Amino acid sequence: MSRVFNFSAGPAVLPEEVLRTAQAEMLEYGDSGMSVMEMSHRSKDFEEILFTAEKDLRTLMNIPENYRVLFLQGGGCTQFAMIPMNLMKHKSADYIITGQWSKKAAQEAKIFGNVNVIASSEDRNFAYVPDFSGLKVSPEADYVYICQNETVHGTTIRTLPDTHGKPLVADVSSMFLSEPVDVSRYGVIWGGVQKNIGPAGVTIVIICEDLITDDVLPFTPTMLKYKTHSDNNSLYNTPPCYNIYICGLVFKWLLKLGGTEAMHKINMEKANLLYDYLDGSKLFHGTVDKKDRSLMNVPFVTGSKELDAEFVKEAEKAGLRNIKGHRSVGGMRASLYNAMPIEGVKALVKFMAGFEETHTC
Repeated sequence: MSRVFNFSAGPAVLPEEVLRTAQAEMLEYGDSGMSVMEMSHRSKDFEEILFTAEKDLRTLMNIPENYRVLFLQGGGCTQFAMIPMNLMKHKSADYIITGQWSKKAAQEAKIFGNVNVIASSEDRNFAYVPDFSGLKVSPEADYVYICQNETVHGTTIRTLPDTHGKPLVADVSSMFLSEPVDVSRYGVIWGGVQKNIGPAGVTIVIICEDLITDDVLPFTPTMLKYKTHSDNNSLYNTPPCYNIYICGLVFKWLLKLGGTEAMHKINMEKANLLYDYLDGSKLFHGTVDKKDRSLMNVPFVTGSKELDAEFVKEAEKAGLRNIKGHRSVGGMRASLYNAMPIEGVKALVKFMAGFEETHTC
């Protein structure tokens, strides 16, 4: 078997150990006589998978007892609507726009009420995180929304904004479980798992119980109410069973490594390898202000579209896949999620050094 180094922003690389476990259990999970893909979601075997996954996630994130963990479908785009449907009781919310995903979330929320953009970095194509000191939160806002790590533009919010008592809602899709987090500082913390936890098809929502009520916008469908899923332990309808099973394996892999603190140290080491090279390179340079750089998503360019295209083409041949940057930024982007081994980053840096040597005078 010859596996490439997959730098895709999502669906993304999974731990090889997890894939091997899934391979071994493909035909039969435990002594159930069947694959997880064949199980009833009402069976004891699957309930054990689901509840163990939640228990392990609670341990990894030290989730307080007054927060519910929901395994949902629909991805981030559904959450962009589900959040205002459930939380925008006074039809007003504040959004901080730091990239494509927070911008899309704000656009969707406008369908349901007034959206106040209280900070934005769009003036420089989202190459930085705006200063939150003196942030003016709207008195009528039901919540404040952020995307804490912007996958496309490669920025991370390091210091959470002071929301003046308003619930903070955060999309953490591309940094989920990459470092320790204080869940109690958020009203809702959510993410699609396909970037850092599992295969596409599961969205994990961690929400304070105080925000789960029947007091939602009147046209909210049953399936889009958080209370529906909370009351039914994520089993109101048939969930993406196999994908939740894979998430559970990833949680156990992380616990075995030492949890999010240990993972954060590894991620720092990987990111520093690439950023140190970029900072010393005469050909390549990053597109994000240093203080706001993401550990997960690293966009970079040469300054020449033709040279960028050649680099992507040659990198693919060298087994460095999915390195092409998003069209709104251009150039290249390396996603260094938890499952990306440090050997992959070393291989990328070595290839970049060789490319630079042959393409500079």
